[in-house]
Amino acid sequence: MQALFQYNWLIREDWYQWCEDVAEEELLLARTGGVGGILHTLFHIIDVEWSWIRLLQGKPDFQESFEEHNSLQKVRGLDAKFRVEVEEFVRNWDVGMESNLLHDSFPDGRTEIFTWGEVMRHVIAHEIHHIGQISVWAREIGKKPISANFIRRGIIPLPEQNK
Repeated sequence: MQALFQYNWLIREDWYQWCEDVAEEELLLARTGGVGGILHTLFHIIDVEWSWIRLLQGKPDFQESFEEHNSLQKVRGLDAKFRVEVEEFVRNWDVGMESNLLHDSFPDGRTEIFTWGEVMRHVIAHEIHHIGQISVWAREIGKKPISANFIRRGIIPLPEQNK
């Protein structure tokens, strides 16, 4: 579990660096599919990750406003702020938490029940899905997207005898 979160965070940082060479107007431009443009999608990824982790911790969730974080610097700042809490939770994850239950209640009174493992995998897959959208948009503006390779990132080190 931790390795896939680490992968997502590395890819996200690569995308932030990629964004540094793109005009802000291009990053903010609404695109077909997704939640908006490139920057809004990165914001959405961060917000969703943090929201689900807070729910698993039994903490209240509240929605951040993209209008208050509509620059690369502000999105990176929000990510850094939220990452502290998310990373601590992910770092302390163990297999015994897999089957814990989350009762997710809605304003209309409905409740859905998920295992924590299911939620964690949803958060991972959610980011990978949206990063794929950003990759398509990168090509549409004539820029090479970030590599999505898991290998060659050093996330899972080789055992000493295999080096």
